[in-house]
Amino acid sequence: MEQSVTDNTAKSRFEIHDDGELAGFAEYHRSGNEIAFIHTGIDPRFEGRGLGSRLARTALDAAREHQLAVLPYCPFIRDWMIKHPEYTDLIPITHRTRFGL
Repeated sequence: MEQSVTDNTAKSRFEIHDDGELAGFAEYHRSGNEIAFIHTGIDPRFEGRGLGSRLARTALDAAREHQLAVLPYCPFIRDWMIKHPEYTDLIPITHRTRFGL
């Protein structure tokens, strides 16, 4: 099965597709040099296949590439970042305690 992640800027969300079918998304709000992740969802039919993790990693890699500060309001993105501390540097130092990092 082919999986792809795209940044759908018109809908302000990263989307993950599995064999061309929308399987989930990470919704964001972008302002200046910050990106705030506010909600992530994976269709129950696609759960348990690592798609959420791939979606989070790709979205955060894109934030790093564009030198954006990350504000992980979404519990899924925040928990994923806690499990992957190599992404902590994306959160401004002044906000890390607020997000438990």
